Amino acid sequence: MPRKADRRLRVGVLGCGPIAQAAHFESCTKAANVDLYAICDVADDLRARMAATHAPQKSYADYDAMLADPDLEAVIIATSDAFHVPAAIRALEAGKHVLCEKPVATSVEAAEELAAAVAASGKVVQVGHMKRFDAGLQAARAFIDDGMGEMTALKAWYCDSTHRYPMTDAVQPLMVTSANARKPKEDPKANLNRYYMLAHGSHLVDTARYFAGEIVAVDARLSMRGGMRCWFVDVEFANGVLGHLDLTVAVRMDWHEGFQIYGQNGSVVGKTYNPWYYKTSEVDIFHEAEGGSRRVLGADGHFYRRQLEGFASVILDGATMTGADAGDGVASVRAMVAIARSAESRKPVRLADVSGEV
Repeated sequence: MPRKADRRLRVGVLGCGPIAQAAHFESCTKAANVDLYAICDVADDLRARMAATHAPQKSYADYDAMLADPDLEAVIIATSDAFHVPAAIRALEAGKHVLCEKPVATSVEAAEELAAAVAASGKVVQVGHMKRFDAGLQAARAFIDDGMGEMTALKAWYCDSTHRYPMTDAVQPLMVTSANARKPKEDPKANLNRYYMLAHGSHLVDTARYFAGEIVAVDARLSMRGGMRCWFVDVEFANGVLGHLDLTVAVRMDWHEGFQIYGQNGSVVGKTYNPWYYKTSEVDIFHEAEGGSRRVLGADGHFYRRQLEGFASVILDGATMTGADAGDGVASVRAMVAIARSAESRKPVRLADVSGEV
């Protein structure tokens, strides 16, 4: 891991649940320019266990008390999706920067409310689309920007696997739970179409936007057969690129995620691994003029730590934001809502026309 810098961002983590335990606590302790300054959770037993394990300087049961701490500079929001926007707005009102887990919101209106609060605050808000910090995807983006020429088409897929949990249980820490944990009023898994779109579709949509730009319309079909949900989505990008997205949960094979991009001067083919393996995507970049392909090694595959370091660099050093900002978060939610409405109506839907929840 990189050595700790002299000046480090003092970060508090809201929520001590699975995503904090699997990703954010470790990222804070390993990041070169960040300190795990505080943790916050209403569940006393869970918070005490995490404080003993990760040794923050402060531990809070009350979120407002943590936000009132003048030494706290930024907050990672690692709660259930329903709590993202209210928690982020409270942090902004308290003068704190925010790294919010994806999806940034569950409705267009909530996402836009947060975007307005960000604009008024002058603070840095980054959405946790950590795949933007995969060195393989970054190499693909660099080729798109500087070598590919005009892009023609993009295909991308995100297919969760029936074997996903036995595999991730082997590499993730043993999750600590609490009966006192705060839960949303509605069970997020009560509507699996919505849950899968928010949990997995948000990654797929952001990857497509990261490579090809703004999505203006979608034409989606949903098939529920053989115990699987499969969305095939034809995508219209603002720059004229044709796109096709495949979101399937859960395939009877290994985790299956990747993309193919075709351009004027070359192509890119990528295979992405389950994120909990912390393995950089295998991305082959073919350059027509060279008549050959190249692949970045990407030895550092800790995407969650890399995204946190990028977030901190924007705040501490004035670096350019390379992660997803609040506008990207709004666009992602709009795309997911449009896909859901298109699948329901079996008609194309323009993103500018959608509102409501995913």
